[in-house]
Amino acid sequence: MAKSDNIEDELDVAFVEGSVSSEEDLKMLMDIRKRSKILIAIGGCAINGGPQSGRNLDNSWKERMKKVYGDVKFDIPAARDHRPIEAYVEIDGAIPGCPIDKKEFLAAVARLVNGDFPIAYKYPVCVECKFNENECLLLKDIPCLGPLTNAGCNSVCVNYGVPCVGCRGPVIEANLGSEYDLLREKKFSAADIENRAMLYGGERMAELIRKLKGARK
Repeated sequence: MAKSDNIEDELDVAFVEGSVSSEEDLKMLMDIRKRSKILIAIGGCAINGGPQSGRNLDNSWKERMKKVYGDVKFDIPAARDHRPIEAYVEIDGAIPGCPIDKKEFLAAVARLVNGDFPIAYKYPVCVECKFNENECLLLKDIPCLGPLTNAGCNSVCVNYGVPCVGCRGPVIEANLGSEYDLLREKKFSAADIENRAMLYGGERMAELIRKLKGARK
């Protein structure tokens, strides 16, 4: 997109941000994937669907649109349920965060130039908290999503006593059940827990919540 006429050339690396929210988005994404040797998803919306995708499992976008706007007819491109780009195409790597971190992005670019892919963290922010010798905020009855969230931020929020809000998206094999039970024991409502988790976790977190509820019926 840096060149207005870059509509046919092959791309060595394409960075895609934002969720797929319309037919036009999907058409553009499919074209970019076809022309790209490497496709990297950047940011929470592209990777997890963003907060706008958290209710996909509850009802359709048509129901939500009608609830807000009634029967108004729009001239904008035909809408779709907001979804992460991996729901439609294969991605070769991801740079998480909302927003992404400049240093992490530049490090990822350096790795790509050298033939490697961006680092994929497979452990939660809690690990970085321990490295930084932070006192666990959950023990203070503060709702922190560190146990569920991708590492890579050096637990920057918790370092200053601010609870993790999950802006880097759910970590692989996130133990949602234990976090959910712990927060319920601390008198947080089920709705509050789910809303906090889906704020940045989007569709991916919504799916984890759905599976957890299904397993406990």
